[in-house]
Amino acid sequence: MKYLGLLLIILGAIILILSYTFGWVDNNMVNGGALVLMIIGLIAHIILNKKYQD
Repeated sequence: MKYLGLLLIILGAIILILSYTFGWVDNNMVNGGALVLMIIGLIAHIILNKKYQD
């Protein structure tokens, strides 16, 4: 659970890399989904690290 945010960020990055590789760069749903995953991952990473640090 501690690394959930980091995993979401990595998953978003992998989606962006795959979309570039397969030529899906014009599809806003793929790019937007990856962006949302990365933002949620960043927020989760910050919140969970503060929770487990205390």
